[in-house]
Amino acid sequence: MAKPELAASSRTMRALERIIAAKGIRLAPDCALPAGEEPGDPLWHREARAQYALGRWRAATPPRFRGAESSLPQVVDWADKALADPLSAGTLLITGLTGTGKTYEAYGALRHIAAGGPERYEVIAVNSADMYGRLRPTHVIGATEEELRRLSRVLLLFLDDFGTSKVSEWTEEVTYRLINHRYNHCLPTIITSNLPARDQHGPDLTDFVGDRVASRLAEMVTALVPMVGKDRRRQERRAA
Repeated sequence: MAKPELAASSRTMRALERIIAAKGIRLAPDCALPAGEEPGDPLWHREARAQYALGRWRAATPPRFRGAESSLPQVVDWADKALADPLSAGTLLITGLTGTGKTYEAYGALRHIAAGGPERYEVIAVNSADMYGRLRPTHVIGATEEELRRLSRVLLLFLDDFGTSKVSEWTEEVTYRLINHRYNHCLPTIITSNLPARDQHGPDLTDFVGDRVASRLAEMVTALVPMVGKDRRRQERRAA
């Protein structure tokens, strides 16, 4: 014997069907969502993660670079590795003179990862001069340590214009603590720098970071992308 609540539900459905039929409305035989659009579908979940990650990417990206897309195969390959297995991706180091497009490529790499729908997407993008400014001791107790922990532990860190700040014992120590944590925990990092990784005839990145950090970076860097060319900003201004 049918339970009272089931019988009531059945009567309600029949009544709704009669009303719908009287209005001349025909129901589709299958109301299922298209493939890939159902909440239980893996593709649906990946797209949902991608939309969430792209939102975080836009929040971390300055307006000037929100149209960034990676165009270099080495950068795209690194981003694919960071998407597939963040802890084995290592560090992407993009070097080159001012205006060659290093920052654009870096933001493009971060966008590429986000668009892939990663399981986890946490990102901080910061100019190195601004980073050291934030890390200088203040009257607020614990603020500097908290900021250093935030930069050290975030899953994806982008350090722009690394090596442009004035070298001091303090910058070397802060840099060591930051890079050492990310080295120990295998966290994917993107670094851009006007300084070459190595240069026998002039200053290079090793001169800025010191031997301890240089040793770790030598192992961390899995993709070194030197960019060449003229300053695009000046060319665009002349063309305008």
